[in-house]
Amino acid sequence: MSIVFAITFGLLGVAGLLTMLRIVRGPRTLDRILAVDVLVVLIVAGTAVGMAMSSRGIYIALIVVVALLGFVGTISVVRLVERREEYR
Repeated sequence: MSIVFAITFGLLGVAGLLTMLRIVRGPRTLDRILAVDVLVVLIVAGTAVGMAMSSRGIYIALIVVVALLGFVGTISVVRLVERREEYR
């Protein structure tokens, strides 16, 4: 089973690097916002895999809070960008 966890962490790491590349390269603000949201999802997924690997459920509250903060933050920033582009 440790091979599955290693492969999963490896794939999450590659996805994280590709997401960081999208954050740096852009080209638009909404692309960067979406990439940050994907990065939050990858962090939640990595925490969930680590929790499954250790067979302990002590980080459930952390996962829920980070996922909710990521969702609310993304929605808030998208609305802000939408209003900003509306006035241009």
